Amino acid sequence: MDGSEGTSESQLAGVVRVVDGPSQARNIRDRWWWVEPSVWTRRMLVALENGVRGGKWFRLMDKVYAVRNLQTAFWAVWRNDGSPGVDGQTVGQFERQQEVELTRLGEELRTGSYRPHPVRRSYIPKPGSREKRPLGIPAVRDRVVQAALRHVIEPIWEREFAETSHGFRPGRGCQGALKQMEQWLQEGYTWVVDADLKSFFDLIPHDRLMARLEERMADGAILGLIGAFLKQGVMEEMKGWEESPAGTPQGAVMSPLLANVYLNPLDHEMARKGYRMVRYADDFVILCRSQAEAQQALGEVKAWVEREGLTLHPEKTRIVDATQRGGFEFLGWHYERGHKWPREKSQQKLKEALRQKTRRTNGRSLGETIGSMNRTLRGWKHYFSGGVLNVHERLDQWIRMRLRSVLRKRRGRKGRGGGPDHQRWPNAFFEAQGLYSLATAHVLNRQSHA
Repeated sequence: MDGSEGTSESQLAGVVRVVDGPSQARNIRDRWWWVEPSVWTRRMLVALENGVRGGKWFRLMDKVYAVRNLQTAFWAVWRNDGSPGVDGQTVGQFERQQEVELTRLGEELRTGSYRPHPVRRSYIPKPGSREKRPLGIPAVRDRVVQAALRHVIEPIWEREFAETSHGFRPGRGCQGALKQMEQWLQEGYTWVVDADLKSFFDLIPHDRLMARLEERMADGAILGLIGAFLKQGVMEEMKGWEESPAGTPQGAVMSPLLANVYLNPLDHEMARKGYRMVRYADDFVILCRSQAEAQQALGEVKAWVEREGLTLHPEKTRIVDATQRGGFEFLGWHYERGHKWPREKSQQKLKEALRQKTRRTNGRSLGETIGSMNRTLRGWKHYFSGGVLNVHERLDQWIRMRLRSVLRKRRGRKGRGGGPDHQRWPNAFFEAQGLYSLATAHVLNRQSHA
């Protein structure tokens, strides 16, 4: 299919059913509300919905380097901000020269002379672990190109993705994945295959990923651009440049989409065989009615994973009876014996964020400290809504202890807040100061649902 707007009606005849009338045009725009309109015109959306001849799209590269697409892509990068790549250029510096920078990028993409920089390797802490997670930080100019590329190819793949895939997709997210999984738990699918793909983003085979992409795209320039990103390598301080024989760096704009493309056949295969799988990026669970079914499902997953050049983590992949003590964890929650609560790592991550705001020597007033804490607490509670009450009560107790310790310090006393401090600064004192209570919010939320 020729992706250009200039495609004639005669060329479209036999390929798509042309939609006529303002209401049909409005409906198709409503269904694809998230696409970049300068790229995906009504005619192209019609072709997308009805399918193109041969199932492949041609001539898409001109959409990537179109001025409006590059401009929109830059503003998406600007909103996310982020650190500079190996060239040291910040988002702000790019913005000040954006007209020159975007013109240069467009010309390089048009002529085929564009070459991405290596990504800058950085490491971020893993919550609850001494290990650190590698993060690849592309240069700003490369993030712009990847965002423009994603505008063009994401709708093609979004049409292919399974309903059970929730990660990094328009209009989807963790809440939808959890809702689907919890419904199946309530229906009696309580034997759970808790799967973990070991170093997934680092191990995706490039040749097989490119073969997946070629199933729906036949534009050599587009495929060459994606291949260049896969092969750009990483630059790490004191180590220099290293090639990337496999994988796609976490932190790159295109990585989540490419991950979904690679795992999409697994979603459809498991659904075709009758298994209830819920996936968010490389994190997934399969819910079954019996231990035997769960063992069979795990065998199917192992076979697919090994066939596709990936590895299941031998220690983190297991079969769990969710009705018994121990349970399993998924997307920050712990599920066990018909109940759920924020997993320990999620609680520790919250505490660490609050520790930074409640240092005894922070110099801020109590009101300023509580205001800063409340923003974090409301955001955390927005996600961790529901579950058992006592977890929220314990967190509230810990939060008040941190504040009492700050107040003790300001009176020239050492140690953590406790004992007489509870009488000096009772719970009602912090309530009067406007401190957000996780337990109170939990009860109010439960009452509103009732």
